[in-house]
Amino acid sequence: MNIVVLCGGLSTERNISLISGTKICTALRRKGHRAVLVDMFMGLEGITEGDPAALFEHLPEIRPVSFDGTAPDLKQVRRSRKLQSPSIFGEGVLEICQAADVVFMALHGANGEDGRVQAAFDLLGIPYTGSGYLGAGIAMNKIMTKKLVAPEGVQTPAWAAYEHVREEDIPAILQATQVPCVVKTPGGGSSLGVYIVREKDALEQAVRACLEYDDQLLIEQLIEGREFTCAVLNSRPLPSVEIAPVKGGYDYSNKYVAGATVEICPGRCNPAVEKKMGEMALRVHKILGLHTYSRSDFMVTEDDRVYFLEVNTLPGMTPTSLVPQEAAAVGIEYDELCELIVKGADIRRV
Repeated sequence: MNIVVLCGGLSTERNISLISGTKICTALRRKGHRAVLVDMFMGLEGITEGDPAALFEHLPEIRPVSFDGTAPDLKQVRRSRKLQSPSIFGEGVLEICQAADVVFMALHGANGEDGRVQAAFDLLGIPYTGSGYLGAGIAMNKIMTKKLVAPEGVQTPAWAAYEHVREEDIPAILQATQVPCVVKTPGGGSSLGVYIVREKDALEQAVRACLEYDDQLLIEQLIEGREFTCAVLNSRPLPSVEIAPVKGGYDYSNKYVAGATVEICPGRCNPAVEKKMGEMALRVHKILGLHTYSRSDFMVTEDDRVYFLEVNTLPGMTPTSLVPQEAAAVGIEYDELCELIVKGADIRRV
């Protein structure tokens, strides 16, 4: 098949997406596909000046991408593109996607995981992997996700949501919030825009930091315990992964730097907790109408209460990512996992 692996883009998770994309593209070529890696924002600048479809016949080299543990400078990324346009689609991106048999969505975060690209592809008749625009959009917003899954019996931490927050609203938010708590931007990913607050005098700084991302704010009850994640693949829960950072919390850097966390698969929990996490992950997947695969994150307390935190519709596919680990635990190696995700795109309605 002719496959575009679409990655990069213009989000705070750009660097992680580029790493996911290179690994996916390499795997698909090993499976015999004519896969082309495309940075959605930079497009085909410097790659081809002719017919974009010709790249499927003369596959460009896949260059390795490294990660230094820092978030990208998106202003610099914007300035570096020759095509100075407000469009998030770079030169030739839509053309090569329309020429492909399917687009493998390797985007993370805003402008990719939030459903907007999927909606554009639906209108253009471009097949793609993963969830559709509606499920992706809802899942990206942690507030909307909670509002939908909590009434269906999915236990979540207690929360308060604030929308269209203005400067004059901040004192009332601080007054109403008890600590310890977790302050989040509702549309963030990779632990960016997430702050654990244990002291009242640290609350305002966390609130203001989150508001730099968005004018929405989510404040959650802090659940003390162990962190787990559980993926769903083709309507089947996979074994959980227990995540234990070597130092500090499971933040942006620790998520993607090899050796920064200890990840145990299957997670160290009793069979009843493992079963409950799998059932909750599958329930969330179905409630939001997600396709092919997703990954839900949980906290488990010392007395084995399970709390759902959030769901990812385009989870990372880097060398240290969690879904590939879970798939491997049931005998699905990385290349086969990528192939299964591609096949899922063929059977879903576009």
